[in-house]
Order: sequence, then C-alpha cells, then structure tokens
Amino acid sequence: MKTSHTTFLLAHHTVHHITFDPSTFTDADLLWLPHHAQLTNAGRKRKTDHLAGRIAAAHALSALNDRTIPAIGASGEPVWPANISGSITHSVTQAMVIATRNPHALIGIDCEAILPESEAHEIKDGVIDTEEEAVLSRSGYPFALALTLAFSAKESLFKALFPQVQEYMGFDCARVVMLDNKTLALALTKDAGPFSKGKPFTLAWKMINTQVCTLLIE
Repeated sequence: MKTSHTTFLLAHHTVHHITFDPSTFTDADLLWLPHHAQLTNAGRKRKTDHLAGRIAAAHALSALNDRTIPAIGASGEPVWPANISGSITHSVTQAMVIATRNPHALIGIDCEAILPESEAHEIKDGVIDTEEEAVLSRSGYPFALALTLAFSAKESLFKALFPQVQEYMGFDCARVVMLDNKTLALALTKDAGPFSKGKPFTLAWKMINTQVCTLLIE
C-alpha cells in the first residue's frame, strides 16, 4: 500500500502521521504484521485502516528505539510494549499515532473529518447535552466544527482511560466544559474505574485541512 510519513507537534508532543492510498492495498501488504492472520476475515477498509495505523505505530516506536508492532487486544485495542503507552487513530486516508516511554501515561488521540453542518445537527443529541451545546456555542466556532471537536475529544478520552477502565464508555460519560482555540476540557459525568465523577481532563486540539485532531496525554 502506498503511504507517506510525516510528523507534527501537538501540545509539544510528536505525532506520527501516515497518509495512505487504499486503492493501492493488497492482502500481501498485511504479511508484514506478526498478527496478520487475525485480519484474514476483515473487510478491506478495516485492513487498510489497521495497516496504516500499525505503520504509523512502527514509526512512533522506532523513534523510541523499539521495533515492536502493537498486537490486537481482546477488545480490539492496540497492545503496546510493557514500558510504553500509545494511541492510534485513523480517518479516511490518514492515520496518526503518539507513543511515550511511560507505561502509566493516560494517552489518547483521535482524528475526525469535520462534519457537514446538516449532519452535525442530526447527530448532536447522541454526542452532547444542552449544557454542552451552550458551551460549544459560546466558543464562537461554527457548530459543525465545535461538535466534531467534542466528538473527537470524547473518543480520545475514552481511548486514554480504557486500559484502566476496561469497559465501553458512551458519549454521556463525559461532558464538555470548555473549548478555546487550543484546548478542550471534559469532565466525567459518572465514576469510571479508578476515576471519580467530575474528574477534569484537558485535551489539545488542532485542525489539519478538513479534519481535527484531539489529544489527551498526562
């Protein structure tokens, strides 16, 4: 599969960014992965997204002097080396990874295409409540961009917490309490594993062309 690798900084952390062309993918490309047999029955999109994510992960881990390729966990999550924490995201023809040599870090990254305005209004009730909508409105950003950021930030938060919570978290598990030009703050609406209701988390965000990227790392 044809790919290109670049990096960018988000909240002073290096994000490894893969752009890929799904039309150039062949099943033979997966043989590079130690766990390729687990993807045999996956659909083409799943295969291309997964491969691009693991290529990005390989670059991120290589920068930390580690040659491991993250395996697939029981819930589909990436399994990182014991001394490293990381997170993978993919959207359309992009994949991004951040990794750090801190096995106890909370780390989650997510990339989303900015929603069309009509779709944003259609799905908003499944992503935010009325209090959150007021927060997004006060930010001054177009509603579709603000809602995409809320969606993405919650995905990043859930990825970061999953290793300790070990259960699915819906969008109602966290509430947007602040959005400015660099950060977005969430607060838990209920207890989640070792994390108490009301616990705040601050995420960095960045717009990349027609997509947004959000990052939680602490």
